[in-house]
Amino acid sequence: MKILHIVTLHTPDHAFGGPTRVALNLSKVQRAAGDDARIMALGDGFDGPLPREVEGVPVHLFRARHLLPVFEVSGITSGALLLTARRMMRGADLVHVHLMRDLVTLPAALLALATRTPLVVQTHGMVDPTENRVARLTDLLGVRTVLRRADAVLHLTETERLDVNAVAAPVPLTRTVRLVNGVRPQQRKPAREPGRPPTVLFLARIQERKRPEDFVAAMPAVLARHPDARFVLAGPDTGALRGTLELARGLGVTDSLDHVGPLDHEAVLAAGRQADVYVLPSIEEPLGVSVLEAMSVGTPVVVTRTCGLAPDVARAGAGRVIDSRVGQDARNARGVADAVLELLEPEANERAGRAAWDLVNEDFTIEAVTGALRRTYEDVVRRRL
Repeated sequence: MKILHIVTLHTPDHAFGGPTRVALNLSKVQRAAGDDARIMALGDGFDGPLPREVEGVPVHLFRARHLLPVFEVSGITSGALLLTARRMMRGADLVHVHLMRDLVTLPAALLALATRTPLVVQTHGMVDPTENRVARLTDLLGVRTVLRRADAVLHLTETERLDVNAVAAPVPLTRTVRLVNGVRPQQRKPAREPGRPPTVLFLARIQERKRPEDFVAAMPAVLARHPDARFVLAGPDTGALRGTLELARGLGVTDSLDHVGPLDHEAVLAAGRQADVYVLPSIEEPLGVSVLEAMSVGTPVVVTRTCGLAPDVARAGAGRVIDSRVGQDARNARGVADAVLELLEPEANERAGRAAWDLVNEDFTIEAVTGALRRTYEDVVRRRL
């Protein structure tokens, strides 16, 4: 099967995060199974020529034109990408658009409808009801049409299914399919050697919504019991790094904080193996790939109740689920610190780490996810015959 994945953006530091990572993970397994899966996206931040392959997957990248800078990622596009997409769609069996309200994936999805190419859209929690006037206008001009006419709309959680239905209202969506994110199974890491200082990891885009400040604000309470603990702040800066580092200086904990910047995929897994606890105190996290990657190596996690994986983590005992409040709230830091301290206890860490590894291998392997997606693809193509 010839599958064209279309996602908004690929950068050298993977700053766009989840959707691009999902497209890469899916494409790698699809290609290994014999499908011709490839990715089309904008490329930005590259000094030299744009790559033609990423992690073994053929990619068709086009220089990003910052047409509407005020809208950041949503305001970049490329006429050449859209022209090439239209041509490639004619030879594709199916187009899989990782949809958001932007000038790449939305027009690409509309092109798929216009060329009558079987269309699957996946919103990654990025299309939900909003009072923003520009977003509502975008919904009126195209998003609703795409959701209503797509052959399948993939959602991560029940909340996301309700959200996309609300955007598409009053027309109910009848072709929604739940598809979770998946990661490759990994060898479980060994237990921490006695005497080695504990390591606590934050690995995600460093942006306000991910709440890196809560991670740093929890450091003094953890250091009071584990004065040799190391805290690793990893991921590309998308707006919150300066404030996070200023907070660390104000709290006097910079000597215990390692800011390592963005990491490639292998380095992400290595960081997870070196960590004793992974923390993501994000407000609204549909189904974080970084959380799955940490658990895939046997690292217990701390996530908030608004994370799509929270019910799974709680059910499996794969870490701790905490509350998170908007704004600077001391209770957020206390919740993170208490959860980390619990999981640094050797018995609790071993038990939760094993549960995390089991959870990924039982419910969130990329092979299981792509198998379910393949059945959706086949159903879509069969309905078009």
